[in-house]
Amino acid sequence: MRMSFERTPYSSVILRNRLVFTAVNEVPRPLPPNSHWFSIDDKLVYWNFFLDFGPLNLGHLYRFCAMLNAKLHEFQGKAIFFYSSTHPHQRTNGAFLIGAWQMLYLGRTAEEAFSTVECFDLEPFHDATPGKCNFHLDVLDCLRGLGKARFYGFFEFDTFDIAEYEYFEAVENGDLNWIVKDKIFAFAGPHDADARQKDHGYRTLPPEHFVPYFVRKGVTLVVRLNKPYYKASTFTAMGADFADLYYLDGSNPPLHILKKFILIAERTPGAFGVHCKAGLGRTGTCIGSYLMKHFKFTAEEIIGWMRICRPGCVIGQQQHFLKEIEQALWREGDAYRAARGEPLVSPDITTHRLHHSPSKASSPSRVIPFNSRTQAAYQTLAAKLLDLGLDASVVQGSSSSSSSQGDELRRRRQAGAY
Repeated sequence: MRMSFERTPYSSVILRNRLVFTAVNEVPRPLPPNSHWFSIDDKLVYWNFFLDFGPLNLGHLYRFCAMLNAKLHEFQGKAIFFYSSTHPHQRTNGAFLIGAWQMLYLGRTAEEAFSTVECFDLEPFHDATPGKCNFHLDVLDCLRGLGKARFYGFFEFDTFDIAEYEYFEAVENGDLNWIVKDKIFAFAGPHDADARQKDHGYRTLPPEHFVPYFVRKGVTLVVRLNKPYYKASTFTAMGADFADLYYLDGSNPPLHILKKFILIAERTPGAFGVHCKAGLGRTGTCIGSYLMKHFKFTAEEIIGWMRICRPGCVIGQQQHFLKEIEQALWREGDAYRAARGEPLVSPDITTHRLHHSPSKASSPSRVIPFNSRTQAAYQTLAAKLLDLGLDASVVQGSSSSSSSQGDELRRRRQAGAY
């Protein structure tokens, strides 16, 4: 019997006879036989600052992957339909999740994964500002950033501590996120007890709050990019170096400050943390520059990756600044490696397949190679989807006030219980 529900042009086969991503305004009732439908629209929610709506963060991605892998194991013999609403924001965030899952668990490249969702009329991501965003960052950029980060070991889901991630990302626990596992993290600026910003409408934490965690993580450097609201001696007393590199909130770093930041970061032997006021704009710009130099991320890739780790990173003109200095940073990175006799880094890592070896508990129950030999099977499933009332896009197998910007971002982050 043909199901009666609103048709949508947004459907794509991810795994033949096993997995479909679709966007619908309502789920068909009754459900098609031998199928299981699920959505994360109300479970994994992006808390926006202003007009930003994604990408969903690393914790969300981890939870989605665990959820999907569990369903593939539980509902063997059924077609699983991962669906979002047709709202462009939810559709785009869903496309990012299913694309990332394909890269991490099917070994597909960013381009291959994106080819399965590009038919969904995806919305470009917006920075954490209330005005028009004129910097283009899309799902493919984020997938490429994720692929490069995974290739270089910036994260590893087999050992990912979701409890730690979700604890420290909370405002009341530190507002802290790792950008590179065990090496680089960003956090909101601490305040001494007598300098807490009650008048600005948000809560802050004293530097002493962070010391036990920093000691456990082997932190050897803390960099402050905003005005001093606490005594640096709290961190130096635990044996870490400390650098004050102030520049104006919301602006681009002067080149002499940026060069000093990168030099200090290169010299520290352990992990290092960076903060400004909110730990988003200035912090993301400096960390992003360091990673672009040493790993040849494009500006779009590194912004995408950092926003996956820490939503809201890099704001307004800072996005264009990173693009403008991209080639210069790559040249400096080449010179740095050549001087040490190290091999050069290619910017085209995203064309490489990711080789993930998940445990049995986390792995998909069945992985289908992504190649031309499966095309007939994809077409067969597409025909079945049409019979159910769904339009299927078959995978082709292509390979300034007294309140600063930082104050406002921190207020909104806390108000949204981010």
